[in-house]
Amino acid sequence: MSYDASHEKLSTRAITAGRPEGKAESGINQSISLNSTFTAGGPIGYGRSGNQTWSATESAISALEGGSTLIFSSGMAAITAALSILEPGARVVASHQGYSGVMTLLKQHHVSGRLVVTFVDISQTDQVMSALKGTDLLWLESPTNPCLDVAELPQLISAAKSLDILVMVDNTFATALTQRPLTMGADVVMNSVTKFLSGHSDVLLGSLSTENAEILQKLEDARQLLGSIAGPFEAWLALRGIRTFPLRFHKACENALELARRLSTHPKVARVRYPGLPTDSQHERAKKFMKTFGAVLSFEIVGSPADADRVCDRSSIILHATSLGGVESLWERRRRWPNESPSVPENLIRLSVGCEDVDDVWADIQRALSAI
Repeated sequence: MSYDASHEKLSTRAITAGRPEGKAESGINQSISLNSTFTAGGPIGYGRSGNQTWSATESAISALEGGSTLIFSSGMAAITAALSILEPGARVVASHQGYSGVMTLLKQHHVSGRLVVTFVDISQTDQVMSALKGTDLLWLESPTNPCLDVAELPQLISAAKSLDILVMVDNTFATALTQRPLTMGADVVMNSVTKFLSGHSDVLLGSLSTENAEILQKLEDARQLLGSIAGPFEAWLALRGIRTFPLRFHKACENALELARRLSTHPKVARVRYPGLPTDSQHERAKKFMKTFGAVLSFEIVGSPADADRVCDRSSIILHATSLGGVESLWERRRRWPNESPSVPENLIRLSVGCEDVDDVWADIQRALSAI
């Protein structure tokens, strides 16, 4: 559903969007619509076609990202639907390093012949530009997961659109509070709603937002035919999470920047990857169009992969777990997953920074690093 709140700040939209109409004695929160079907004559008809709770959550995400939004049963479900609208044999340019689920799916499509995929280093603008000729889709993720590489989003999106190339952007790490790719000209924005938007590590959901009515219809058809629909309770939990999303995200970003600064001088840390650091190779580019630098950072330890695993196992406040974007801090050695890109250093730890007291988290990191 679309939502027009151009006069409101995003932090306000997160609270006001998707609320029920203000009728006398009506509840102020969207209820959970537990219905598999609906009486005839209305706009929904059947539970795979729509749900009032979905609609409220979709309105809230649209208020942040722009355009119209569809939610899906997971981030991967949203990505699968997005790729499904491409014709067989379509040519795709994507980052050689990013969310491992996307990389794995694209590689499978390439091997099967469903798609022809060219992987590039999205931080190297000239390399991306030279790969665009004859391309049908440019898939961008910026900053990338987990190495925090930053793409020249405005320039790459503009170049792709001048060649009539479809552009989709994974905005999960950045979120709409950092950058809004639809306003840069992108066709579709994907969010893993599981992460920062929901923010409590209790939901699996994904979303696709677009300003293009034809693309929206194709994506809606894909959702219905693939059956990748969201549960109403999960949609309601996500909507509740969105209400506090700006507060959580700003606090986590503040913590991330401070922890990145402290880690950068620690003797057992070889490198910190966080575009908010002035010393980071991505900083000058990022500050041109990113309003914040996010709440995820990565760092490489002075030591082996086994040492990195040992560090992650020794924390008390930070949980040793995958995923990101919750109120709690999480970390892991990303190469413990077999499908992670080989371009990711073996001793790299990804840290999703939460909303705890930053001094407590820092003390926890110091204790863990003392294990090596």
